[in-house]
Amino acid sequence: MISNKVKCMDVSKKYDKRYWDGHRKYGYGGYKYIPGLLSPIAKKIIKKFKLNKKSKVLDLGCGKGFLLYEIKKILPDINVVGVDISKYAINNSKKEIKKDIFFHDLGKKLKFKSKEFDLAISLATFHNLDLTSLELAVKEISRVSKKQYIMVESYKNSAELFNMQCWSLTCDTFLKPSEWEWLFKKFNYRGLYEFIFFK
Repeated sequence: MISNKVKCMDVSKKYDKRYWDGHRKYGYGGYKYIPGLLSPIAKKIIKKFKLNKKSKVLDLGCGKGFLLYEIKKILPDINVVGVDISKYAINNSKKEIKKDIFFHDLGKKLKFKSKEFDLAISLATFHNLDLTSLELAVKEISRVSKKQYIMVESYKNSAELFNMQCWSLTCDTFLKPSEWEWLFKKFNYRGLYEFIFFK
């Protein structure tokens, strides 16, 4: 908040090197692969959605694809696909899955067939969309997959809203859980969802 946040937000929303691996005021401050960090999450996703080597998984807003890489380590034959708006993240993804990650703006329709994927996930991405793009993204994740899981930032009180506003550089949609649920219902989303809060 003391580093000219408005300017930092404009830089962050370019999702280039500065956002991922530049100064902390622009974003992650160095988004590196840490062996084993995302392995527990990968295992939970595999167990929860009963994934196997024949499954096909899509990650919307996959960044550098580290989670997909962890899933692939556990199930080497599984088919994983990631999309992200950051060409820098894609170019700096794990070499083992770089061929499976593609550029895509979630404000546009996905180039996948209906129910093409067994599971589509989006972790900490959809809140970065404005309402118009969000509607399309939610409808598209439902269209292209048999099962879905979305995780977004939210808040339950004024303190959490303030913390979220201070912390977030790229968030365009600030909603309470009840408001997210209203939107999901409005957009006919029937998949699983979860919220994270900044206490």
